[in-house]
Amino acid sequence: MFLIDDILLAPVRGLFWVFKEIRDAAEEEQTNEAGDITAKLSELYMMLETGQMTEAEFDTEEKALLDRLDAIKEKDDREEEDDKDIVIRKRRPPKRAKS
Repeated sequence: MFLIDDILLAPVRGLFWVFKEIRDAAEEEQTNEAGDITAKLSELYMMLETGQMTEAEFDTEEKALLDRLDAIKEKDDREEEDDKDIVIRKRRPPKRAKS
């Protein structure tokens, strides 16, 4: 009986595995994106200090990178809030009147 169940559920389990792998890859890419943006910011500061770019160019590129970094941070914060456990309190039974 269990063998038949395994055979029938194999396509569904395979599909769930594929979706899990896609989700994990997307999360890893987002984590790496924040690191890449930080590296680009460091590179911009070096270019500004060495005179390879003007202050105006630096400001526009820095603003774009910081906006992307803030968007990633906000998304991570929203996901953390969604992951919080919901506590359901049980109602106490009504008190019985003494006879």
